[in-house]
Amino acid sequence: MIIAAVWLTRLLLAHLLTGFILQPGNWVKDRTQKHYRSGKLYLHGVTTALVAWILIGWQYWLVALIILITHILIDGWKSYQKNTVTYFIADQFLHVAVIGACWYFTFLQWSDVQQIWLQLNVQPAIWKRITAVVFLTAPAGILIGQLTRQWREKLPDSESLANAGKWIGMVERIIILIFVLQGQYSAIGLLVAAKGIIRFNEKDRPEIKTEYLVIGTLLSIAMAIIAGLLVK
Repeated sequence: MIIAAVWLTRLLLAHLLTGFILQPGNWVKDRTQKHYRSGKLYLHGVTTALVAWILIGWQYWLVALIILITHILIDGWKSYQKNTVTYFIADQFLHVAVIGACWYFTFLQWSDVQQIWLQLNVQPAIWKRITAVVFLTAPAGILIGQLTRQWREKLPDSESLANAGKWIGMVERIIILIFVLQGQYSAIGLLVAAKGIIRFNEKDRPEIKTEYLVIGTLLSIAMAIIAGLLVK
């Protein structure tokens, strides 16, 4: 399994290198304009497959060929879509799914997956953590939104504040959960202090807006800490 883990890591490294570091901006622009007629699209696919091939070993030529074909097809499809977060995530998910499939069919069998699933079922700590993470994303955000509605409805920019706060709150709660599970309670204080400096130092802010932000932040932090303590 160690060899399989190293192999998978190298394949992911190849994707990160060729997708974000070794790909010039003009390549992306060219395929966005020309789509499947873009030579840069195929050059990028060859570069990605070649780097992956070098990192995982020459004997895995079939994996490199699969990555070459799928990378060109996925990036070509992406070139027709709008430049939004949704399509970016979809694009990356498809690339990672191909990598995962290659890894699975190269090293694992269905019996291995069944064994892993059985091991997960007898480890309640993992399920507690998964449940806590899920709760601290959208469910906790909705709950906080309901509890702070009376302040938010009095603000002129309530919708934009709610949307921004939703994502900030999710990240904040997950980080705090990790700190609690690791016993790093002092780090939570540093996070709260940093957020206070960044978010609450604006001048001429309406009092109701400050109250809304403070209450929402305290509720978010409290939920994350309580969830972490319950998991522990």
